[in-house]
Amino acid sequence: MRDVPTSALRPRVVATDLDGTLLGPDGKVSPRTRAALRMAEKAGAIVVFTTGRPPRWLDPLSDAVGEHGVAVCANGALVYDVHGRRVVEQHGLAHDVAMEVATALRTAFPGVAFAMERQMIYGKEPAFTNRWPLPEGSIEGALEVLLTEPVAKLLARHEEIPQLEFVRRGTEVIGDLATATFSDGQALLEISARGVSKASTLAAFCAERGIGPEGVVAFGDMPNDLLMLEWAGMSYAMANAHPDVIAAADRVCAANHEDGVARVLEDLFR
Repeated sequence: MRDVPTSALRPRVVATDLDGTLLGPDGKVSPRTRAALRMAEKAGAIVVFTTGRPPRWLDPLSDAVGEHGVAVCANGALVYDVHGRRVVEQHGLAHDVAMEVATALRTAFPGVAFAMERQMIYGKEPAFTNRWPLPEGSIEGALEVLLTEPVAKLLARHEEIPQLEFVRRGTEVIGDLATATFSDGQALLEISARGVSKASTLAAFCAERGIGPEGVVAFGDMPNDLLMLEWAGMSYAMANAHPDVIAAADRVCAANHEDGVARVLEDLFR
């Protein structure tokens, strides 16, 4: 953990992951957390949701986002205007690179199945098992159909290989072709364009406003938050976070079901 003074100035940006971090186990923003976000915004901070979620999963949270209503989603591949319900920036994985990645993974792991996120569209191979209800307007088909255009995120899942083995070996197979991470505790790789992450897109968002990492406090719980936590001037891992996240963050706050983010914001902005 880095040595960050407790007397640090109020951050100008609050960057927070959603699932397992800001949201409770019910997937909602608690009244205490909602009040803490408002407090930070009234003090002049910009609250940015940074999530692996696709844009369509952010609409129910629009009332919890401040006036700017912008979220970094799909692990940094998309910047979404939550109030306007439109993608305002994208850093997609080129279709030919996505196909090269998928082919390499399928060669190394027979039985791997793929899905993809493309702005507001979700698509999957027939063999890819969803862990959530299939979104309206989804497409299903072969990779050649799913990857005809750039994608925000390519998902690779294996039902038989243990998570850590699949993530470790899969990341090695992908190499420098793309950026791979994971977040949900399953044998699922989340693959974005090379160099694209929550950290890269958040850093660009802040730079456009003249804000450096020293002006940012970030919260997260899973490996797809690691680069963001390492970049931010002040970072917090949730008490329920993955061990690697706890090791990388400056500090640990209370778990998501205990309003950990809210407790820190109350101390910073009260």
